[in-house]
Amino acid sequence: MITDAIYNAALDAVFKTGTGTDRLYLSLHTDYSATGANLAAGSSKTAAQWAAAASRSKALNAATDITLNGSQTVKWIGYWGGTSGDTFHGMSPNGGSDMTFQLDKTANERIYCEGHGLVNDNKVVFHNDTAPTGLTAGTSYWVVGVTSGDPDYFQVSSSQGGAAINITGEAGQACVVSKIVEETYASNGTHRVSTLTIAL
Repeated sequence: MITDAIYNAALDAVFKTGTGTDRLYLSLHTDYSATGANLAAGSSKTAAQWAAAASRSKALNAATDITLNGSQTVKWIGYWGGTSGDTFHGMSPNGGSDMTFQLDKTANERIYCEGHGLVNDNKVVFHNDTAPTGLTAGTSYWVVGVTSGDPDYFQVSSSQGGAAINITGEAGQACVVSKIVEETYASNGTHRVSTLTIAL
């Protein structure tokens, strides 16, 4: 067993809480990347303020405003460490929160995720590991098939209101699902990251 204190210390060591030069930076991305690519045009790596880790998670201590230029859609928030944000640590879906899930063994296109709070026409992504067979990690999918009778289940489609994708195999052990909010800017603007939590 690893204690919460060890997890919290690990988070604080990588995702710095202070205001010094060696701290965590945020960036905006137009698509998923395992290397920090797809940086939004005009988006600089912006230093962020973080609270001390607790209960194996670490949250923003204050909203972070990041500028960007031109017409584009922000989908992901990147994490960078080091004295000037030169080391890529990963990314999270914009406006989302990671959730664990299981496949419905009796109907493979259904996903079981207790208390997910999703509604039809939301968008979700699977990330952090190999996606379930039939899906691609980092790709946005439309939520379909949510009913009041089975609120803990949902399906995904490649189009809004479209047919559910047939999922034929399990995801990687660390794979999670998250809502993703794709925010489109018509011109230069400022994107505010109001809340963000990193969890182990």
